[in-house]
Amino acid sequence: MTNRISIPASEVQPEDHIYDGPGTNPHPTFAWETITRVNQVDGLIVLTIGRFDPPNNEFWFEPDETVTVIRYPKAEPEPPAAKPDHKHGHGHRH
Repeated sequence: MTNRISIPASEVQPEDHIYDGPGTNPHPTFAWETITRVNQVDGLIVLTIGRFDPPNNEFWFEPDETVTVIRYPKAEPEPPAAKPDHKHGHGHRH
C-alpha cells in the first residue's frame, strides 16, 4: 500500500517519490521519481532525484511550500527465526 501525501517540503524524506512530469513514457507511474537526497541550501529545501553526481534532477522549494509525494510504508523488521530445539537422545551407540 502506498500513501500519496501533501506535506511541507521540510518534511520530505529520502526514498519518497516526487512527480517529475509526464516524461517520454506513456505510463504515468514512470513519472514518479525516487528522492535520493534532501538538503537545505540558503534556506531552501533541495530535493535530489537520481544520482548524486551531475547530471541529476533537483527540485528547490521553500521549507513551508507544499509538496505532494508518494511515501511507501517502512518494511517491518522480520522477527528472528525460532531456533530449532535440538534435543539429543540418551543412549548413544558407539
